[in-house]
Amino acid sequence: MVDFDCKSKLVSSPKLPQNLRLLVETPPFRGGAADVETASDSACSAYEQYLRLPELRRFWTAREFPEWRMEPILRPALQALEITFRFVSTVLSDPRPYANRREWSRRLESLASSQIELIAALIEDDDNDGDWRTASAPVEDLRSRDGPLARTSSSSLEVWRLPGESNDGTTVVSHTSEESFLPRLATWRKSECVAQNILYTVECQMRRCPYTLGLGEPNLTAKPSLNYDLICKPSELHTLKRPKSPYNKIENHENLTMYSVRQILESWIHAAVELLKRAGECIEGRSFSAAASGCYLVRRIWKLLEEIEDLHLLVDPDDLLRLMKSQLSVKSEAAAFCFRSRGLVEMTKLCRDLKHRVPHILGVEVDPSGGPGLQEAAMRLYREKREPEKVHLLQSMQSVESAMKGFFYANKQVVAAAMGSLESSGESLNQIFLEPSHFPSLDAAKTFLGEQWWSCGGRSTSGGRLTDD
Repeated sequence: MVDFDCKSKLVSSPKLPQNLRLLVETPPFRGGAADVETASDSACSAYEQYLRLPELRRFWTAREFPEWRMEPILRPALQALEITFRFVSTVLSDPRPYANRREWSRRLESLASSQIELIAALIEDDDNDGDWRTASAPVEDLRSRDGPLARTSSSSLEVWRLPGESNDGTTVVSHTSEESFLPRLATWRKSECVAQNILYTVECQMRRCPYTLGLGEPNLTAKPSLNYDLICKPSELHTLKRPKSPYNKIENHENLTMYSVRQILESWIHAAVELLKRAGECIEGRSFSAAASGCYLVRRIWKLLEEIEDLHLLVDPDDLLRLMKSQLSVKSEAAAFCFRSRGLVEMTKLCRDLKHRVPHILGVEVDPSGGPGLQEAAMRLYREKREPEKVHLLQSMQSVESAMKGFFYANKQVVAAAMGSLESSGESLNQIFLEPSHFPSLDAAKTFLGEQWWSCGGRSTSGGRLTDD
């Protein structure tokens, strides 16, 4: 029998005893985890040259709509989605008889759906902000007389009417991008099913948004369509569909696989960095609710990055090792391969630096000796519930930490499964998911709250202590 009554010996009253305080002593605020560093400059430069990241950054950082606040975040997100459409074509065109095209199709369809869901959440979250105006986004209301529908008979527009109370009913216009890969995939027998499922996902996920993407989805709610081609620039983006010389002449189909996977990953990393910077600005401006929403979106991006990395488990082991070791001449370093991405290192540092925002949120000063000031302020916040937006923000920051550590742990497992355990043995990767909590004061506050509630209410309905036989 396990007797839980022993807890009463530690806490006999709602007040916290001194001996319990020593058991969960909070370390100094800025101590603890070692800093995360990138791989060598030569390795990072070779990685960027292979993926043509300098050219991609020019697409990500283009600012054509100064009044549209979401442009720095949505532009790289939409471009990652467009690269996914191109990747579907690459995978289904794979001539190797041993390629697992069925599982690739399922995974890429799931990946596209996850990205569309996240893009819809970004648009919906920004729409809930009082400063947002739909007119600031480059949308086309094709229902108006002065819209493109009245000026052209382009085959990319499909028009019908829904029955309504009035004789005219509701005019529904489905706009199809003329440059995106997705409409082309819908006309190809091998990819028709995947493309149609993606289009229906767009229709479903954009229901709560003020506009739709304009990729050819039905648009049954008759919304304005985002000018997808103007923002994403698919025709220009697809000029980067192959690595530059000498990498583009590698005779290995996994070369295009690796290239596409890493470009999608880097695009979302850039979007996450911009989102983290905006969340920091919201915290400084005491817009805690908006900051919490931003942090939860960052958490979802970490989960998406984990799903993207998981695609490496579908590549052929021999072809992948031949590509990495012989054709790309990737040498092992003390730093893990993922740290060749400067963007990933920046994103990681920004997430870890969220811990420095806690004193500002709680409205207390940091005790350099590691005193309980932050912990007690957090306990008051949790117990009093007078400022729920602060609680939401602190919870979202801890969820970011959990998702970040989960990504690096999953990355270690993926590298070990795809390339062997020796490639995943670097200490630089282990320190991320083995380091202590970024928020020790919040952890201690919840520990003490739990002990207090156990001391006050840890009884069964019959008045006895809970025991387990």
